[in-house]
Amino acid sequence: MIVLVLLASILILVVTVYQYDEQTKDYNIQRFERKEATAKETIELELKNKTTYPVNTQNLSKIFKERIYEISSINKLNISIYNLEGKLLKSSKANAFEKIEENPIPAVLLKELAENSNHRILKSVEDNKIGFQTSYSYIHDPKYKRIGILELQFTQDNSEIEKELEEFISRLALVYVLMFIIAISLAYFLSSYITRSIKTISDKMEQTRLHKRNEKIILNKASSEIMVLVEAYNNMIDELEESVAKLAQTEREQAWREMAKQIAHEIKNPLTPMRLTVQNFERKFDPSDDNIKEKLAEYSQTLIQQIDVMSSIASAFSDFAKMPTQKREEIEIISVVKFALDIFAETYIKYLPLEEKLCVNLDKTQLIRIVTNLVKNAIQATNKEENPLIEVKVLAENNNVKIIVSDNGKGIPDDLIDLIFEPKFTTKSSGMGLGLPMIKNIIEAYGGNISFTSKVGIGTVFTVVLPRD
Repeated sequence: MIVLVLLASILILVVTVYQYDEQTKDYNIQRFERKEATAKETIELELKNKTTYPVNTQNLSKIFKERIYEISSINKLNISIYNLEGKLLKSSKANAFEKIEENPIPAVLLKELAENSNHRILKSVEDNKIGFQTSYSYIHDPKYKRIGILELQFTQDNSEIEKELEEFISRLALVYVLMFIIAISLAYFLSSYITRSIKTISDKMEQTRLHKRNEKIILNKASSEIMVLVEAYNNMIDELEESVAKLAQTEREQAWREMAKQIAHEIKNPLTPMRLTVQNFERKFDPSDDNIKEKLAEYSQTLIQQIDVMSSIASAFSDFAKMPTQKREEIEIISVVKFALDIFAETYIKYLPLEEKLCVNLDKTQLIRIVTNLVKNAIQATNKEENPLIEVKVLAENNNVKIIVSDNGKGIPDDLIDLIFEPKFTTKSSGMGLGLPMIKNIIEAYGGNISFTSKVGIGTVFTVVLPRD
């Protein structure tokens, strides 16, 4: 809108200047033609009725000796009279005591005058804002015989006209400046009205999330196009909520299926030896056997061991299913980590704290659980190494505390990196694959994160970041 107003202003200004200039030129030419016609009539009357000299070329300078100044003064024209060869005979440009340059009419101009259909030539020249209109035509005697050439020159000072044009443009500029200010104001309020609705829509779109309830957009005043967009967004929100509900239900069902499969698999493992033990005892049971008590005790011990295994499986799944309680207490983490490492007998476990003392607000039990789980995994990764090495570091970084557990074990292949924190994933022959997912839940419950880097054949580094407060 602003650009259009600006372009319109410039175009109108250009057209105005051009039109003013053309009108000025036309006016000057018409004015000159009127003066020219009057001067010619006066000269013709002088030749027909007032002169006592014979009307011929030789007497032209005598006939208009004084009269040429009167005609020039009355019509405000410069008058010059030439013979047919273009030689100057008389001119009003100077009085009797002044001499002027007697420049003849160029031969080209004489030829053009002779060949022109109406035997008249008009020349317009502008020099330093002063315009000159000059006409050349033949002078005839009473019998319409050519006896000379008449040059009439009209001088027009355009400075006044230029001044008027400047005044007009300045007034026009003031009008367009006012229009420009109005246009800017209208554009601002109009764009604000439009963008306010769009800003509301964009803010709502930025806040749209998959796993939360999204609010619909409600606008009281908006254009029909904006309302169509709002309606489309609201419909999308309805469809999104339906899709999220279906997706959540599907994920829950899938999770329960996977969990049921895993529990069934883990429970079947101890049930098989229990079944074999019972069948074997039933087949070999002899009440009269002298060693019946020892055999019964052995049988009972076997069953109890398998029952304990099933109990540990149930406890592990129960611990994984429930989120860890965010119990916070001020503990000195350097000593707590050392306490957690004291339970391991492996001499290649090195504890390298980078701080002498470091206090944090965490659950001591959960912290020990994190450290022991990571160290156990490191021990299992290095059990076939000739010179195993496990390093545990604790350091402060900004308002966080870092626990770094590194080993020189076999490393994690690239195709298994994305599965490390998946429940029931394990590369070991025993275990349920719940250790790393469980401690990941603990760490994230405290607002921290766990990450790792690994190279096959070189080792793995786990980094735990926990907030101090």
